[in-house]
Amino acid sequence: MSETAFSSHLDKWLATHPAQRLAMPYLDEAEHAGHLALAALEHEWIEAAYGVREPQVAAVKLNWWAEELAGAPASGGRHPLTRALFSARESERVTLAHWLAPVQAALGQQDLPTAADYGQQLGQAEGLHGALARLETLWWYGPGSAPARAERVAALDHLLYAAAQLDFRADRERLALPMARMARHGLDRDGLRNDSSARRDALRAQLCDIEQGYREAASMPGPLSLFRGLDMRENRRLLCRARRADDPLQALQKGFSRPAAGSVFRAWSAARAWRRAAQE
Repeated sequence: MSETAFSSHLDKWLATHPAQRLAMPYLDEAEHAGHLALAALEHEWIEAAYGVREPQVAAVKLNWWAEELAGAPASGGRHPLTRALFSARESERVTLAHWLAPVQAALGQQDLPTAADYGQQLGQAEGLHGALARLETLWWYGPGSAPARAERVAALDHLLYAAAQLDFRADRERLALPMARMARHGLDRDGLRNDSSARRDALRAQLCDIEQGYREAASMPGPLSLFRGLDMRENRRLLCRARRADDPLQALQKGFSRPAAGSVFRAWSAARAWRRAAQE
């Protein structure tokens, strides 16, 4: 396996999740490569699903991954991430259906329009991000682990990240705010691009719904992976600060760019929760 190629994919994931560098020391040497490869692979799929503007190009990338994963149990894989995954003992826990489900979900959501309301938006997010969470839960904890909490948290994490890109996504077919929320605040695409009191109020309302979702997820069954647990802790802190800020979008974008005060403690807390859940 090319260490340089592996590191380049890992760096792309860490660029959008900088606090995860604080979680990495909690991994044992034997666990290190596989866990990191899964996180980087999920990032590759998310980038193909949301970061590629041409649906046909995204479909080609995602179908390549489907073929790669289908053949990896026999061949060990061609891609450096695949080789790292199928060299890890955790890969024995994961069925082919669980490997392919996120790719299929990413392909299926390519043509989804902007959601009518927040409930539909959350449901759309759970299609892809729920499949990723089920894969994560199986990888980290094995068969029999309940993925419900991870599914909900993964969808909420995505909605919060999408909210931070509210202005950048104004040119995309699927907008970061649901149509009902935009109508309630008198916003159109231009209104999402430009700062205004209406945009700030609409974004705060979105953040309130996401915050309520995190509170509800706390009572749902199932563990979170180390990385998912840290993302959740970081995102909840950022959400609360952004909701109270004069300019919530600016606060979100600044917060996602680097770890904040307390991130070391949140990484320790996520690792403690992961280890405790793994022993149950």
